[in-house]
Amino acid sequence: MGHIVAIVGRPNVGKSTLFNRLTEGREAITDKISGVTRDRHYGKTLWNGKEFTLIDTGGYVTRPEDVFEEEIRKQVFLAMEEADSIIFLVDSENGITDLDMEIAGMLRKSRKPVFLTVNKVDNSQRLYDANEFYRLGFKGIHPVSAISGSGTGDLLDVVVSDISVEEDREEENVPAVAIVGRPNSGKSTLINTLLGKERHITTPLAGTTRDTTRTRFNAFGYRFDLIDTAGLRKKGKVSDDLEFYSVMRSIRAIESSDVCLLVVDATRGFEAQDMNILRLIIRNRKGVLILVNKWDLVEKDSLTLKRTTEIILGKTAPFTDVPLLFISALHKKRVFDILEQVMQVHANRTRKIGTPVLNKKMLAVISASPPPEVKGKRVRIKYVAQLPTHAPSFAFYCNLPQYIRESYRRFIEKKIRELFDFKGVPIQVFFREK
Repeated sequence: MGHIVAIVGRPNVGKSTLFNRLTEGREAITDKISGVTRDRHYGKTLWNGKEFTLIDTGGYVTRPEDVFEEEIRKQVFLAMEEADSIIFLVDSENGITDLDMEIAGMLRKSRKPVFLTVNKVDNSQRLYDANEFYRLGFKGIHPVSAISGSGTGDLLDVVVSDISVEEDREEENVPAVAIVGRPNSGKSTLINTLLGKERHITTPLAGTTRDTTRTRFNAFGYRFDLIDTAGLRKKGKVSDDLEFYSVMRSIRAIESSDVCLLVVDATRGFEAQDMNILRLIIRNRKGVLILVNKWDLVEKDSLTLKRTTEIILGKTAPFTDVPLLFISALHKKRVFDILEQVMQVHANRTRKIGTPVLNKKMLAVISASPPPEVKGKRVRIKYVAQLPTHAPSFAFYCNLPQYIRESYRRFIEKKIRELFDFKGVPIQVFFREK
């Protein structure tokens, strides 16, 4: 299961700048424009061979210009509940504020590792001033400058030292299947349909984490672990902060899984939050089925089904090689078709193509449609190999990889999908110098 690190702190201490620095991206650049896509505050960080998920909690405040202290408390509380460790960011320019003291008090009650990080330490005087933050009661402080990157390597060293390298959970080759989707899309009903009247075929697994329910499904010749985030306890006073909470839950469920069932409400269509969840699945390179639920409530005919398929795949493009099932979890329509598709997508995700076969077929494709010349130079692709990764990845070795255009990379991916079955699985294509 992936390790989640949350960045918390009061507004304007530099949470998004630090997020960008640690993810080596510009994904959470804080424009003052409202409606910034929420999934931009989620990123992957790899340091010293260990990977973790980083979340900028500040990105989930609905209106950053009108932040109330109560909203900040909710974010900190949710981070304490959901994250495995926490970066508590403070600002050396302004010193300790009352809100810093309050957040520190909340975090000291948490049993999670907390890394007190002092931002904007960009000269020796600021480094001296940073010592006042020891008053917040944590073991140490980590001075950084998120803008210049100073001190962030030392911070990452400490963060990843808290992460254990877990053994792969592939000893039984039993896939883990996560059911994810927007609230009220029908996840609970689907769970009950799959498990409800067949409780005797399931056994609770040891080691179930506090925030996901993992159940062994073993019936009708199918066997997998079902990860359910649907029927979990409500959070009382913070249950109204649904977006941040559901994203945190979705991230953990997706990272724990091999295949994801993305449940979409047919009466509402494929909305922005559905697309955000799908992006999380693709970014984590998990298998996926899109389940269009409550199809019985839609005035449907063959044209409606075709049009709905076109609309959804139009939004998921360029990733259109994904199974769509039109179901009614309540009336058990096509629900058990899901089982066969889950196992097929899992088989696709674990498929290894022999190097001789891969080279024979793909080099023939490349010979018929070589990369276009750039600046009068020809790109010659000599060799193809599937990389030893959890999800399908392919390396094409050539003389001038920098001249491969994105359109050609997509063409190659399309041809791989045509020649080999990777339906429902994000694949990666790399061009490397021979």
